[in-house]
Amino acid sequence: MTPQRFRHFVAIDWSGAAGERHKGIAVALCDAGGEAPQLVRPDHVWSRTDVLDYLGWDLPPDSLVGMDLGIALPFADCSAFFPGWGDSPPTARALWAMVDRICEDDAHLGASSFVDHPVASRYFRRHGGREGDLFQQPGALHRRGRLRVTEGRQAALGCTPYSNFNLVGAAQVGKSSLTGMRLLHHLRGTVPVWPVEPLPTSGSAIVEIYTTIAAIAAGRRAGRSKMREAGELNAALAKLGSHPIDSVKPLDDHRCDALLTSAWLRKVSDRPELWRPGGLTDEIARTEGWTFGAV
Repeated sequence: MTPQRFRHFVAIDWSGAAGERHKGIAVALCDAGGEAPQLVRPDHVWSRTDVLDYLGWDLPPDSLVGMDLGIALPFADCSAFFPGWGDSPPTARALWAMVDRICEDDAHLGASSFVDHPVASRYFRRHGGREGDLFQQPGALHRRGRLRVTEGRQAALGCTPYSNFNLVGAAQVGKSSLTGMRLLHHLRGTVPVWPVEPLPTSGSAIVEIYTTIAAIAAGRRAGRSKMREAGELNAALAKLGSHPIDSVKPLDDHRCDALLTSAWLRKVSDRPELWRPGGLTDEIARTEGWTFGAV
């Protein structure tokens, strides 16, 4: 990776919540200079299909896009996404297709049909104390739920990753990940997703992000990574070499996450070690994927 490989840097705070439009979705953009990142369509309440359309049709050229979701489920710990299920897919791309196929009647890129599927549901922890009998696996490495290899690297950085099979609690990312897989499936052939797909030598690419990693790089503690006002956001942006934002529009933690992570992507995208992290094998790339910045 060489400096200025990308000309634009987009960070998307995603949502797996039910319904069409979500205040929890925020999209931020900055260019390769030091100017402050800006919210994309700041007065708009995004839907997941809006984001799909933006990525497919309106994405600036040569954009590095970070999406705050898990691009796959754990695989390496049990050599399968769904151990014991004959239909368990062999790769992340096949997993995306499976989730989208089962959820084809779910509106707004929802994923309720997948988590309620008579077999798939056995692997998830759902609301109402409904923990599937296969949520804990005999070969799994973590008693609190299966984690991917990259999530172990997240923990080493001071983050607190949750299993993508967990759908309960404010910090869960399982719903975001499953709805995001539907989006990634619909983008096939349009924008490659690293490392599931090779990083192209030109054009745009999507990576998985964990916004806490960006906050830590900007001098925030993992437990205080969330920001909700311009003063603390600008202090963090300064740590990343970015100009401050000058917008007086209301901010929330979703918008701050997107703005800060956009600037972080710009600062670190040319670091070769982030594209070749230790532990990322070809098999893991094809199945579990990786979180950009988790080294």
